[in-house]
Amino acid sequence: MQTPSLQMFYHSHSNFLPLNLGRSSYLTSPPAIPRFLFSEPNFLSSPLNFNSIQLKSAKMNSLRSSLSNGDISGNQAVAIGLDSYDLDLFVDVGNKLADASGDVIRHYFRKSFDIIDKDDSSPVTIADRAAEESMIKIIEEHFPSHAIYGEENGWRCKEDFADFVWVLDPIDGTKSFITGKPLFGTLISLLHKGKPILGIIDQPVLRERWIGISGRRTTLNGQEVSVRNCSQLSKAYMYTTSPHLFSGDAEVAFARVRSKVKVPLYGCDCYAYALLASGFVDLVIESGLKPYDFLALIPVIEGAGGVITDWKGHQLHWEASSKSHATSFNVVAAGDKVVHQEVMDTLLWP
Repeated sequence: MQTPSLQMFYHSHSNFLPLNLGRSSYLTSPPAIPRFLFSEPNFLSSPLNFNSIQLKSAKMNSLRSSLSNGDISGNQAVAIGLDSYDLDLFVDVGNKLADASGDVIRHYFRKSFDIIDKDDSSPVTIADRAAEESMIKIIEEHFPSHAIYGEENGWRCKEDFADFVWVLDPIDGTKSFITGKPLFGTLISLLHKGKPILGIIDQPVLRERWIGISGRRTTLNGQEVSVRNCSQLSKAYMYTTSPHLFSGDAEVAFARVRSKVKVPLYGCDCYAYALLASGFVDLVIESGLKPYDFLALIPVIEGAGGVITDWKGHQLHWEASSKSHATSFNVVAAGDKVVHQEVMDTLLWP
C-alpha cells in the first residue's frame, strides 16, 4: 500500500509530525512519526502509522463532505496545491502560536516596562520581542523547513527563499498596548508561494480569535462570521487607526472618503478589520501599512465575504525572501464590493 501524498507532506514540512499541535491535540493531529518509517517495507504494521493514515482518511472524508455541501470551494483548495489535512495542521500550529504569544502579552499588559523607539520612531516593548520569539520557537520546532518573517526579527531561514513563509506581527497596535487599550492584536499569516493561505487576528486580552483559511469561511472562536450588507458609501461606518497617520496626497484622498461616509471612527488598529469581518463596520482605510500589518487580514476578510486591496484596487502582494524589505502599502477593506468601488472612485489614487 502506497501513501505518496502523506509521505510527500512529511518530507516537505518536517522530520517529524508534531505530537501535540495545540487545542485540537490528538483528535486532529496524529502522534509523531519519523520519516524513516516510510522507507520500511512493512511500515503499516506499526499501529502509529496505521492510525495516522486512518486520521488522514477521516480528514479527506470531511473535506469531501464539505465540498458536496458547498461549504468550501474545491477549486480554491486544489488551486493552492494543499488538501484539507495540510490546512488543518497549519491551523493547529497557528493556534499554538497565538496561545503562546497571548500568554506573553497578558503577562505584560497594563504593567510597567521599558519602551524603546525603533529607527522609524515607532515604539517596541519587551512584550513585542518576547511574544515573537515564543512564536518563532514553535514554528522552528514543527516546521523547520519553513521560513519566518517577523516584524521584530525579519527573515529567519537558512535559505534565501521558501515555499512556506510565516509572517508575524506580535503586537499590531503597540501604542494601544502601551496605553492599556485592549484593541491591539497579534497577526499571524502563512504564505504558500507568496499567497496568504492562513490568517489569524488574535486579541489575547479579550480572548477573541479570528481565523481565515483559503477556501473556508472565517471563524471567530470557532463560529462562522460574515460581513454585513451595506451597498452605499453614504451609509458606511468607517474605521482608520488615526487620521494623523495620513500625509500629503494620501491625507487629501482620505479626507474625500471621510466626507462621504456616515460615521468615521478611529483607534482600533487590526481590530477594526476583525470587526469588519464580523459585520459590525463596513469599511477600513489605512495608509503606510507594512506586509506584517496586512497579510494576515487577507484570508480573514475574504473568508468573511469582504474585499481587501490597495488604493488602486489591486490585489495586495508581497514577495518574502532574505532580501525583502517591508515596504509600505495603502490598504482598503470593505464588506461590500459596491462600497469598495465607490471608495476607489473617491480616492482617485494615481
